Amino acid sequence: MITLTPRAAQQVRTMQAGLGDAQKKLRVFVEGGGCSGFQYGMSFDAPKEGDQEFVSEGVPVLVDPTSLAYLNGSSVDFDDGLQGKGFEIKNPNAQSTCGCGKSFN
Repeated sequence: MITLTPRAAQQVRTMQAGLGDAQKKLRVFVEGGGCSGFQYGMSFDAPKEGDQEFVSEGVPVLVDPTSLAYLNGSSVDFDDGLQGKGFEIKNPNAQSTCGCGKSFN
């Protein structure tokens, strides 16, 4: 399962309202790359066969099976302060992360 903090959920709802397409949901995924081997990604997408769907803070979240193996138990936060990084994924499965917070190993 992947959870959103209230701040992240509010930001997702704000961004989704600007899309004008209620069929698309938040997708959280992992892909190769980044400075630590894997990097996190987020997009708005339609559900695909095999996806797991979770609802956190009222926001539906899609995750493909491969990404779920890396992300299960993670939480997504949003920081828009002076030093804000935007969305940040806190992943208990990551052995190491880089300073940017966008990639892991």
